[in-house]
Amino acid sequence: MNRWRGSPQTLLIAIGLLLGMAVLPTIAGCTHGVTSPISRVIQAVGDRLHPLPAEAQVEYDRFAEVFAKYVTDPEDAEERLGYFEFAFKRIRTSYVKSVDDKTLIDTAISGIEKKKPKPASLSPAELVETALDAMTASLDPHSGYLNAQEFNESFVHTKGEFGGLGIEVTMEDGLVKVVAPIEDTPAARAGMLSGDLIVKVDGGAIKGLTLAQAVRRMRGRPGAPIKLLVRRADVDDFEVTIVRAVIKVRAVRWQTFGRVGYVRVSRFSERVETGIVKAFASLRSELGGEPDGIVLDLRNNPGGLLDQSIVLADAFLEKGEVVSVRGRTPENRRSFKSTSGDIASGLPMIVLINGGSASASEIVASALKVHGRATVMGGKSFGKGSVQTIIPLPVEGALRLTTALYYGPDGNTIQARGVEPNIVIEMDDKPKGRKREADLPGAIPAAGAVAAAKQVARIPEKACPAADAPRRTGREPGKDRVLGCALAFIKAESREKFIAAYGSRQQM
Repeated sequence: MNRWRGSPQTLLIAIGLLLGMAVLPTIAGCTHGVTSPISRVIQAVGDRLHPLPAEAQVEYDRFAEVFAKYVTDPEDAEERLGYFEFAFKRIRTSYVKSVDDKTLIDTAISGIEKKKPKPASLSPAELVETALDAMTASLDPHSGYLNAQEFNESFVHTKGEFGGLGIEVTMEDGLVKVVAPIEDTPAARAGMLSGDLIVKVDGGAIKGLTLAQAVRRMRGRPGAPIKLLVRRADVDDFEVTIVRAVIKVRAVRWQTFGRVGYVRVSRFSERVETGIVKAFASLRSELGGEPDGIVLDLRNNPGGLLDQSIVLADAFLEKGEVVSVRGRTPENRRSFKSTSGDIASGLPMIVLINGGSASASEIVASALKVHGRATVMGGKSFGKGSVQTIIPLPVEGALRLTTALYYGPDGNTIQARGVEPNIVIEMDDKPKGRKREADLPGAIPAAGAVAAAKQVARIPEKACPAADAPRRTGREPGKDRVLGCALAFIKAESREKFIAAYGSRQQM
């Protein structure tokens, strides 16, 4: 199969011609990582000026031979093969750690051959999508390939409104694992829980699919039902039917408990920054002044946008680092500092986390804990401390690649380690078999040494006073003892008085 290998001069002429055709419709530029068509052209053509190293070229040519064997449409084949080459180069240079070229190509070929196709039976687009799905899935649980539809949906998702079931998922042992259900969504109202494993979708097995393929199977028209076979610890597998909907995520909710302000951040979408300002204005208006303290609830918050986690942590810090991001290349290394101004005016503050608190929520909890701004209470967080970057590909689609790791202000990585609370609430009904990031197959291990464990308070959940559960649309009212301990801590006015009343000091 011939591949275009035009000279640099030819490529530059092509750029000039394409610029003339594309300037007018793309003059507005792009936002939120959306790459304009002309940017894609320049990126793709510029990529041709930097050929693969000889060793990598050998591996790529091996893939091209397999591609030629199974492709059915030679007219579109050259373009799609070039599309794969572009993606291969980006993975080689942008992924958080170096991956052997042979390993990458082996997984791409394996993904194709797993379909057991006959020669000349697959379209160029299907071949490349299958190969990229397999290649990216082999990197870590959070990297993946986004086809054109998924790429477009990813931007809607971060804006806090999208179609689906309302669950944040990852892959575990070949099944889809629920990291956390999103509040007030069909999945949450159907009773899906953090740690649930999805075994089948509408009768079709998940085993053998990549995460991207499984997610595609769960997507569908809003209003259309979907039947899931769910596996949960200590119970028999059971079916649940969920009606798909347009998910509108209210990122920030708030209410008062006596004179304590309660703020719940369920997801780090673009709505967090405005939501937190509204929350404090409303709390002060309702109380006629300052609260006695603040409870920031990040339990079962699966994360979201990095910049919104920095905004939230910065809202309570006067100075100091919030988080640093460290990758292989200089452009993937950066430290984010807080600015002066504490929206809570130094009030006593509790941050609630648990095993469903991941990514952006762990950044906030870590920063407020390390700087001593808040007492972190609850259970150890999930430990998802990696940065995923959406890298648009020529023509359509994108790669979602892990490009860096988060490090807290103490210099420790969050990845595969999580955030340890200052005060551990030992749950009465702790889910059995719940796994965290470090337990996921292919998870990037924690980097650096762990600081020596310090004394913390460990308090049985049953020792906490029962507080009314926060108001949540679609939920039955109930009791929340972890919140009860947070309110009791603020009322006690000191850590020592609280521990004397509810717990004892032990080694973690």
